[in-house]
Amino acid sequence: MAKKGLFDCTGKVTLVTGGNGGIGFGFAMGVAKMGGDIAIWARNAEKNAEAKAQLEAAGAGKVIAYQVDVSSEEQIIKGYEQLLKDFGRLDCVFANSGAAPRYNSVFDMPTQHWHDFQSVALHGAFLTLREGARLMVERAKAGEPGGSLVACGSLSLFQGLPGKMEYAASKGGVAAVIRCLAVELGQYGIRANIVAPGLIMTPMMGGDENVKKMAAHFGPMQPLKRVGYPEDFEGIGAYLCSDASSFMTGETITIDGGYMVRP
Repeated sequence: MAKKGLFDCTGKVTLVTGGNGGIGFGFAMGVAKMGGDIAIWARNAEKNAEAKAQLEAAGAGKVIAYQVDVSSEEQIIKGYEQLLKDFGRLDCVFANSGAAPRYNSVFDMPTQHWHDFQSVALHGAFLTLREGARLMVERAKAGEPGGSLVACGSLSLFQGLPGKMEYAASKGGVAAVIRCLAVELGQYGIRANIVAPGLIMTPMMGGDENVKKMAAHFGPMQPLKRVGYPEDFEGIGAYLCSDASSFMTGETITIDGGYMVRP
């Protein structure tokens, strides 16, 4: 198969959790356009089927969408077993599954909500990364080093958000996990990085009208004078999956239209 250039992903298998929409879909689309194979883990069968069709049309080598709940360690382990049967290998993991924050004050947040939120956004991400890394290390020991572990962070890695503790804690926790993985697994050629999005217009933001209002209100506040969209993550998806990023690890990559450096 002909090479697709610097960010070629041909022959590489990428798992994207929550990859049937939003930022996860943008990441997957970048890999698809560079010819990579893609596995999606998400719970909505209808959205999975739609995402699969779009990724295939964009140029992905092979796409399979599975219904996997990453709050379940058992489902994660079984999911990887099935992925290996279907694809034969794993090259990149984008741990992206999570939810939007819900409260405006620390005192409004029920304790159970805190625990439920972490079960997906922190614990689920950790288990997804750990079990994916296990497969990459096995491949490295068999003579083929390499692999890319990626987690989805946010600007809450740098800023305090009133009432959004469950969200910020999950992002801060998974960023720490990524840095530890980068140090531990570098000997196998496996790199680990976290992408920190700014304000991105995804289905989490509500309906079309709400998205338009938010874009009109917040866009002018960004140095680039617009908000972000899932397609803004296609480039970083292809880069982190491809060999072009083979010497980049332990980094936090901010994609925010310049929000963090504005005066």
